[in-house]
Amino acid sequence: MSIPTKRLAGLDGLRGIAVSLVVVFHFFPALLPGGFIGVDVFFVISGFLITGLLLVERDGAGRLALGRFWQRRALRLVPPLIPLVLICGTAAWLIGGDVLVGVGWQVLGAAIFGYNWVSIVSSASYFSASAPELFRNLWSLAVEEQFYLVWPVALLGLLLLRNRRLRLALVCALALASALWMALLFQPEDPTRVYYGSDTHSFGLFTGAALALMLHRADLRTGPAIRLLAALGRWRPWLGLGALAGLLDAALWLPDTGAVTYRGGLLAVSLLTAVVIWAAVPGRRFGTALDSRLLRYLGERSYGIYLWHWPLLVLLQAAWPAVRSSPGVPASIGVGVLAGALTLLAAGVSYRWLERPVRSLGVRGSIRRLRDLAYGSNRRLAWLGLAVVAGLLLTTGTTAAIVTAPTSTSAQTEIERGQQALAAAERHAERLARRASRPAKPAAGDRITAVGDSVMLASAAELQARFPGIAIDAAVSRGMGTAPDILAAQEEAGTLRPVVVVGLGTNGPIRWSQLDEIRAVIGPERELVLVDAFADRDWTAGVNDILAEYSARHRRVELADWHDAIAPHTDVLAGDNIHPGPTGGRIYAGTVRAALERLARAPARSELDAYRTPLPDGTAEFRPPLLP
Repeated sequence: MSIPTKRLAGLDGLRGIAVSLVVVFHFFPALLPGGFIGVDVFFVISGFLITGLLLVERDGAGRLALGRFWQRRALRLVPPLIPLVLICGTAAWLIGGDVLVGVGWQVLGAAIFGYNWVSIVSSASYFSASAPELFRNLWSLAVEEQFYLVWPVALLGLLLLRNRRLRLALVCALALASALWMALLFQPEDPTRVYYGSDTHSFGLFTGAALALMLHRADLRTGPAIRLLAALGRWRPWLGLGALAGLLDAALWLPDTGAVTYRGGLLAVSLLTAVVIWAAVPGRRFGTALDSRLLRYLGERSYGIYLWHWPLLVLLQAAWPAVRSSPGVPASIGVGVLAGALTLLAAGVSYRWLERPVRSLGVRGSIRRLRDLAYGSNRRLAWLGLAVVAGLLLTTGTTAAIVTAPTSTSAQTEIERGQQALAAAERHAERLARRASRPAKPAAGDRITAVGDSVMLASAAELQARFPGIAIDAAVSRGMGTAPDILAAQEEAGTLRPVVVVGLGTNGPIRWSQLDEIRAVIGPERELVLVDAFADRDWTAGVNDILAEYSARHRRVELADWHDAIAPHTDVLAGDNIHPGPTGGRIYAGTVRAALERLARAPARSELDAYRTPLPDGTAEFRPPLLP
């Protein structure tokens, strides 16, 4: 089978599926936790098409015109990108605030097709939701463009090899090497480096290239691979359908930060995509079914959909902060639907009036056509003049956005304020320790040790004001699993105080056993306050349910209900709708104070009573501790 030069069956439909997965993942992540695999589907399609086109050109002309190839790629990618950056950059400037942070380096990354590496150098995280970048989705465009720059030259070298099987083996080896490099460099705390890196995330592109070499009759007439494909030919539709089902299953279950994803999961997605392409391109039942009217429509406009969907979502969330006043409420669905409608509109306009004309006429031909249209009537000339003025205004707006962009988000500002408060408290404690006069009067906070995440850190100044002398150990991106070791170290050092406050539910799910470990470390004589979480995250509800149930079941444990206390007052939170400002910090401290007051009012119970859980019928269930 050879690769035809005309439209390949099933590829537009597969593009439509891929872009739909990505959009749903970004708009409604709880519905499709693994929808990010749509990008890897795009990578395989791109590697397959580009390699096939290069091979067909070599066969027809006897050589590869690299200059023309790169020019065609630029005409395909650059024109739709320019209005995206100008319109969204200007909109971000008009909205202001956190959405402007880092917009300068983002525009630079888009301009040089190096967004992925600029992000890595800037320590930006693809998986962070606290400060979403306006043009974050352009990282994959950068990976593809870097492949387009290097691969044609490498393919020229491969084509010099007479052994066709060796060519295929080398391309497969490149794919495997990239996947192994991703697995080796994977860091569970934040996989951004391996997700963004062209070196670690090119296996999908090489997988598509290998498939193109396998299906190119001029390069591989015989051999085990081609005989195997021929033998499987009659099962082609069913294998394609099974591979497509596997992709959809991965979109439902593959975790975006899990080790399984980066140590084989994404490689499996690439291989499944290759099977789908192999089954679809002959143009029989399976490929025709994939190219249904809806999927083909989405696939033809998939580039514009992918470009516009993420910036529009970020801008709408920045302009309409009320939608995040309570995590998970239907208003968030409304923003997703509105962003989807605007995305389809923008992608349709881009496809009809920009992508197709430039692709068929080129840049100069498109300009000549506009000039000819303008000379046809005064009305058309007026529209052309209006477009020029709009372009100048958008360029000015985007420039203003870059120049006036703040250096840090409001959340980062509040966290830094907390860090400064802790540093000031340490300096004050050192000054008191150096005094030789009578000891200072104990303050209310001298009995409290607090361990928390960035939410507690942002509230540090207010906690110190409410509880003078409190010892706070808080850090960014900390989870509940870190608490036992932190508290054990303080216990060993003799600095752990009689009351322990733990606020570590923001950054991930928690387990009942982690809370048991905390109680085992602090011992039965200390009191424990658990602060619940307020964040628009999939795990927040589960975290809060566990904390509420645990505090209700255990003696000397109380819940500080930060979630319900701050929910009516989200206007005092930073732009990420998570970290409190000074007023929010006072509310945070107030919830801790209320929990301590409830602990003080609780009647004393015997040691055995600690293992009795009240039941709704008025009786109690006795649960003694398990022996080691």
